[in-house]
Amino acid sequence: MIIQNTHIEINLKNLEHNLNFIRSKISEKTKILCVVKAFGYGSEPIEIAKRLEDNKVDYLAVAYSNEGIELRKSGITTPILVLHPQTDDFDEIVKYQLEPNIYSFRILESFLKKSGNLKEYPFHLKFNTGLNRLGFSFSDVEDIYRKISCLQSVKIKYIFSHLGASEDFNEKDFTQNQIKLFEKISKKMSTIFQMNFKKHLLNTSGILNYSKFGYDMVRTGIGLYGYGNDKKFSKHLKPVLSLKSVISQIHSIKKGESVGYNRGFVAKTNCKVAIIPIGHADGISRRLGNGKVGFLIKNKIAKTVGNICMDMLMLDVTNISCNEGDEVTIIDDKIQTAEDLGKKINTISYEILTSLSSRIKRTIVNI
Repeated sequence: MIIQNTHIEINLKNLEHNLNFIRSKISEKTKILCVVKAFGYGSEPIEIAKRLEDNKVDYLAVAYSNEGIELRKSGITTPILVLHPQTDDFDEIVKYQLEPNIYSFRILESFLKKSGNLKEYPFHLKFNTGLNRLGFSFSDVEDIYRKISCLQSVKIKYIFSHLGASEDFNEKDFTQNQIKLFEKISKKMSTIFQMNFKKHLLNTSGILNYSKFGYDMVRTGIGLYGYGNDKKFSKHLKPVLSLKSVISQIHSIKKGESVGYNRGFVAKTNCKVAIIPIGHADGISRRLGNGKVGFLIKNKIAKTVGNICMDMLMLDVTNISCNEGDEVTIIDDKIQTAEDLGKKINTISYEILTSLSSRIKRTIVNI
C-alpha cells in the first residue's frame, strides 16, 4: 500500500549490514563508536541508536548535549560522547551521564568548575592535528597536565583527533602527517602524565583507507548510513534512508502557460505537470529545480519543472502514465541515492541527508 504523504523510510536491516561491514575492517579488539548526530544523519536518532545498542556498539556520539539528553530520555544506556559541548552544558552533561569532548582551555575550565564533587568523571581530550577546527595543540600538553594531574574529580578516558581528508588520496601526505602528529602528541601525553592513554582517530574513510591506525576505538558516521565516500566501498554499503512522496494533483498545461513562482517554467508545447508535496522547507534545494534532476514515477524519471517551492515541487509527467495518489521516489538505494542527488548540485551526501526536515514523517521498515 502506498503511504499517501511525504515520508522517509528507515531500513534498519541496512543499518546492521553497514555496521557489520565496517566491523569487518577493524580488529576484533578495536571498539566502535557510532555517530548519530544531526537527527541520525537525517533519519531518526532514537530508533537508530536503539538498533545500534542492540548490536552492542561500544559508544555513540552526538554533536550537542541536547541530542545526547534526548537519547538518554529514550532509554539509551550506551556511553555517549558529546563532540561539541558549550560552557553552559556541563550540569546537564553530568546529570545525564554524557562524556564531553574537552577541546580548549575555556571549555576545560568550565568543566572543572562543575566537577568538584565528582569522582573520576570521564572525558575525551581532543587535539588539533591539521583540520583546524576544535582541539588543543601539541604545545598545550604541559599546561593540560598542570591543570588536571592532581585532580581526582575528572579522568581522561580517551585522547583523539579528527582526520580532514582521509577519503582523498590526493591528500595522502596531509593525512599521514596528521597521523604522525597525533602519535607524537600521544607519546608526549604518555611521557608527561606517566601513563598510556586510549586513543581514537579514524572516521569512516579513515577506517576504510587507514585501518592499521584504528588504535583503541574508531568512529563511523556516514558509513553507517550507507555511504563510503568512494565507489569501491559504497558498493558494499546499503543506504539506510529512502525518501518518497505522492502525486497531489496533475495539471494539463497548454503551450505558453507557466508553472510556479516567477513563471519559472513556460510550456513550449502542451504538457502535463504533477504537483508533489515536498519543497525546500523539507530539504529539497531550490538548485534542484528547472529540470536539474528527476524523480521516479512508475519506473520512469520525471524532471523538475520551474522553481522548487517551500512546500511543493512540480514534475513533468507528460510521457508518464500516472495518476493522483501515485508514489514518487526521490531518494532510494537503487535508482538515486543521496550521493547521486548531491552530485547534481555540487554537494555531498551529508548535506542532502541532514537537510531533510524533521516535519517529514519517518517510518521504520525491515525491522
